[in-house]
Order: sequence, then structure tokens, then C-alpha cells
Amino acid sequence: MPVPSSAYGHQGAPSCFDRVKIGFMMGFCVGMASGAIFGGFSALRYGLRGRELVSTVGKTMFQGGGTFGTFMAIGTGIRC
Repeated sequence: MPVPSSAYGHQGAPSCFDRVKIGFMMGFCVGMASGAIFGGFSALRYGLRGRELVSTVGKTMFQGGGTFGTFMAIGTGIRC
């Protein structure tokens, strides 16, 4: 049976850039989830419905994801 290749394209530990990318993606996912929760509740509290609700929650999700992803990437880069 052939040996499966590593997810990073080479053998051994991931490079610092790979770790920063993974840190950003993890932070982006956490930020999107928290943005969906907090943005959804705040938009419902303001009385938004339909297209306005989806638009507002989407913006909040991307803002939270981008912000938290950036900080996670910076923190991961410091640890390299």
C-alpha cells in the first residue's frame, strides 16, 4: 500500500507559515460562530427580519471571524 503524503506537502513538522495559516483558520471559525450567536441575538432584539436579518448576521459573522482570525494568526506567529 502506498504511504499517504502529509497534509503539508512534505514530511516533518509544519512550517511557521503553515501554523499561522492554521491559526488564522481556527480563529476565523471561532469568530464566525461567535458572530452568528451574538449578531443573531442582537439583530433579533432590534426586530430585524428576513433579508435584513441575514445581511446583518452575515456582516457580523465576517467581522468577528476576520478580527479573531487575525489575532489568532498573530499569536501563532509569535509562538513560532
